[in-house]
Amino acid sequence: MSQRFEISALDAQRRLVRLSIDATSMEDARRGVESRGLKLLSIESKAQGGGFALSRAPKFDLLLFCRELTALLVAGLPVTEAIETLSEKEHRPAIKSILDGVKNSLFQGQTLSQCMSARPDIFPELFVATVRASEHTGELHKSIIRYINYQEQVETLRKRLVSAAIYPAILLVVGGGVCLFLLGYLVPKFSRIYEGLNTDLPTLSKWLLAFGGWLDKNQTSAGIGVVMFIAALVLVAKQPAVRAAVVARAWRSPWLGERLRIFQLARFYRAAGMLLRGGIPLVTSFERVADLLSPALRQPLLKVIAALKQGQPLADTMQREGLTTPVALRLLRVGEKSGQLGDMMEHVATFYDDELARWVDVATKLFEPILMLFMGGFIGLVVLLMYLPIFDLAGGVK
Repeated sequence: MSQRFEISALDAQRRLVRLSIDATSMEDARRGVESRGLKLLSIESKAQGGGFALSRAPKFDLLLFCRELTALLVAGLPVTEAIETLSEKEHRPAIKSILDGVKNSLFQGQTLSQCMSARPDIFPELFVATVRASEHTGELHKSIIRYINYQEQVETLRKRLVSAAIYPAILLVVGGGVCLFLLGYLVPKFSRIYEGLNTDLPTLSKWLLAFGGWLDKNQTSAGIGVVMFIAALVLVAKQPAVRAAVVARAWRSPWLGERLRIFQLARFYRAAGMLLRGGIPLVTSFERVADLLSPALRQPLLKVIAALKQGQPLADTMQREGLTTPVALRLLRVGEKSGQLGDMMEHVATFYDDELARWVDVATKLFEPILMLFMGGFIGLVVLLMYLPIFDLAGGVK
């Protein structure tokens, strides 16, 4: 029985080609690709006949690949044999095809960085640049270890930010659910109870019960309106122009803008320091990590690169373009004098990471009680306005 295979390959001009092949097995599909003069990069089985694939192709774990490759290199295996070993032990076809592509390119005489640069969807430019620098120094395993440390630092900061946002998100969801229950169910019920009573209600209670009465009579329209409002918010949030405007507004905020700047600079300094320690020249390192910065900081960095090409000193140029803090400026000057600029940049990144961690802790401790106070105050106000007429009736009976 034939299957449909999705193929990624390189043609004779080293251009990426994607095609679909019907074959009885993966080996037959592989031979069909090679018979066309193409170099196979990846092969993936797809459901045929308009069906749906029952499982997704596994994602290539770059960090795991780096750890395994480093272990084999430290054990004394050559690069080609190490990649071949990783390919032989891999049982997932999609991942194995990626490793086979790298292995085949190595057997054809290409360097490891050239093999990886052919798959930018798998191997990011920063990793390829790290590997390329190590090919001149002969310290591939050390460069990969530096990249692993870089990724772990970035991942640690990301997890810290995500974990800090979990509890406020839960509060918003639970509090929003309680508010919807009060406004959508209890308030309409209470509005029916008070409907024929000639009681002089407080103004806010009148407004709330009038809203409940309208909601009780127009439940379908209100439900459709809420769904349309949420859908409109999601649609607007997906617009690039809206996202750009929100980001620009956040950058202009004196409270949040500086934190975003520190976060961007921490990632920039760490990546640039890693490349410098790997033996890549300063200007080339800056050019390769420029895309890590947002447009607000990328343009000043391009000015720094132009100034460095003219022979200007790094620390003063970075200070002039607003890409330093007092601590970073002093460490950069020390790095320029001592020739250990890469180490100093990684020290700057560590300092920034610690500063961000402290800010996240303080912001979380402040934001959570403020959010709880706001949600509790709103819920308490709604309940009070619903029960005020009952208190008035009780006073009238007395």
